[in-house]
Amino acid sequence: MEELIKTFKQNDGSVAVDGRDLHDFLEVDTQYTKWIDRMIEYGFTENVDFTSFSQKSLKPSGGRPQVNHALTLDMAKELSMIQRTDRGKQARQYFIAMEKRAKAKQQLPQTPEEKIMLLLQNANEDTKKINQIDNRVKDLEHNKPLTPGEYNYISHAVGGAVNTYVQTHHLILTTKQRGKLYKDINGGIKQIAGIQTRAQLREKDFENVDRYIRNWVPSTATILIIKQLSEPVASNEG
Repeated sequence: MEELIKTFKQNDGSVAVDGRDLHDFLEVDTQYTKWIDRMIEYGFTENVDFTSFSQKSLKPSGGRPQVNHALTLDMAKELSMIQRTDRGKQARQYFIAMEKRAKAKQQLPQTPEEKIMLLLQNANEDTKKINQIDNRVKDLEHNKPLTPGEYNYISHAVGGAVNTYVQTHHLILTTKQRGKLYKDINGGIKQIAGIQTRAQLREKDFENVDRYIRNWVPSTATILIIKQLSEPVASNEG
């Protein structure tokens, strides 16, 4: 970037603006010392916003050393804005561009070690993002509802498990008794899947539910209830 106004680095590494060079760029008619004194009265503090120093006079005949000032970029921007001229606006934009370039340079790795660290950090960030995406995809896949075909398979498997139990034990059951078996197996499905109704089954539940149905036997309580429903009701007539 072309240097419009003279700047220099101070001992602490910060960039300072040459007060007299800024004065000349702004094309201020007032003498520099009077102008800078008036500008300082806007609320700037010495050794915070600026520092004073002496330099040789630029006049060919020599003379006394002249006073100059090292201004912070913030102070230089404000002084430029105060002028309310096109040159002031141009100076302020120049200082803003300087700050942006300095910040961008600070963020870039300088040494080979810093460059390697940046590459590793970027690689780790990319890996984290990929893992997050993979986890989200897996979560979506596992939590999606059963397809109609899978749901029908579960329904038929439930009916098949009940019929197999009845046939294996040579049972002759009423509709009410069969209903107890269906209630038992469906209750187990809801419990292991953590759902309220079978329609809430998800892809992630399919294998566990299928395994449960294949190994299902009614609970002792259900078996006793079915037997009780088979017993004749005792008559009170003597």
